[in-house]
Amino acid sequence: MSKAPIGKTIRRLRMEQGYTQQGFAQKLGISTSYLNLVEHDQRNVTASLLFKLTDILKVDLAALSGVQEREYEVLLREAFSDPSLSIEPVPDSELQALAAAPNAARAVLALHRALAGAREESSGITLPSGRKILLPNEEVRDFFHAHENHFPSLEVAAEQISAKLDAAGVGTSHALAERLRREHGLVVRVGALPGALRIYDATTRMLSLSEDLPRESRGFQMAFQLALLEAREAVEEIVERAEPTSRDAAELLRIGLLNYIAGAVLMPYEATLSAARERRYDVEALTARFGVSYEQACHRLSTLQRPGARGVPFFFLRADPAGNVSKRFSAAGFPFMRYGGTCPRWIVHSAFATPGQIRVQLAQLSDKETFLCFARAITGRPARWGEPPPVHVVAMGCDVSHAPEVVYSDGLNLATASVGIGLSCRMCDRQDCRSRAFPPIAHRLKLDPGRTSASPYSFETHPAPKR
Repeated sequence: MSKAPIGKTIRRLRMEQGYTQQGFAQKLGISTSYLNLVEHDQRNVTASLLFKLTDILKVDLAALSGVQEREYEVLLREAFSDPSLSIEPVPDSELQALAAAPNAARAVLALHRALAGAREESSGITLPSGRKILLPNEEVRDFFHAHENHFPSLEVAAEQISAKLDAAGVGTSHALAERLRREHGLVVRVGALPGALRIYDATTRMLSLSEDLPRESRGFQMAFQLALLEAREAVEEIVERAEPTSRDAAELLRIGLLNYIAGAVLMPYEATLSAARERRYDVEALTARFGVSYEQACHRLSTLQRPGARGVPFFFLRADPAGNVSKRFSAAGFPFMRYGGTCPRWIVHSAFATPGQIRVQLAQLSDKETFLCFARAITGRPARWGEPPPVHVVAMGCDVSHAPEVVYSDGLNLATASVGIGLSCRMCDRQDCRSRAFPPIAHRLKLDPGRTSASPYSFETHPAPKR
């Protein structure tokens, strides 16, 4: 995968905002021919022109980085590598051109998802009840991703709630419980709650929290309940605009937005950004300051994308030992795969071996794009004796250019410490990987009985011919 040139990003933003090439060139104070060369990446963008672009297009420098185009390029490459299509590998130049046309790219990806869904239905993948398996979670993930996991109206709602809690002059958990009691006549009870962690009974005005919940999780559940009671209108406005395709997708989106507000109540934006910069994004230090869990702090750091007051753009990932991804956000532009596993060399997988310990890796993709990644395995409480405890890895990362701002880069030689990883084995062209599980789809295997290679699969470097 190659980086998307900035010219295509400028052209996309110009067209999205309704500027003609001639009118836009006049606003920039350059000729139409020069702008045409810039948009076709035949001229470099000077610093002064870059600042004019951000001012006229009302975007920050990050928006001109080509992150969206790179993400589309990854997803399109994955779609076109689907073996069922039986097509020749699509050249990088064609992928980049399609990725720079967001409407067309989304249409192609929607068609591929429809094809995948049709294959599942034709294969009879159904629940025992006969109900078809749907994936509303993917729809909701795409929605959060499209908004860079940041919602200004929800930040405002959370700040209004936080201001009322601060006025109470008491600790957050106690303030949450008191506000629920005084303003809403709701009693919070902590005790045994078989099969559930939280139950709200609107009839009796009782909020029951499981005694199995850690203290910071109880605070989060109370903040969620307060968001449900005081910020429902702000949530419903977003859900209505999103136009979910199913009831399940709508409910998942609604819960996700309420979770967003709860996290913002516990970690107000300005206070969190200030503390994060002060402690150089030391997650454990932030958990102590705000009284939240490690995962809650990581999740909140991934939302600090307010224009004019942005934090380090992080990606956020939560995965289980089987490689299933249950949460995924990418303000950092990390190219997550939609289907299939991730690279076994990535720190997300090795972190399971050291629960509670933060592990750090400088991960370099095949196009030399490099990310500072840190991951920690978190073990929960089993529901009962004899059951395995739930284990997840929470991972975060940012572009290496932001590494000096993050405490986890300390002690790393940023010039030499990188570890090569791929998006997935089927999409990775690395020849010398001993961890490879599958050969790359786009290349023909190179089989030689007289030679055993270090890598489980040897393959030719040029693409496989059309079948």
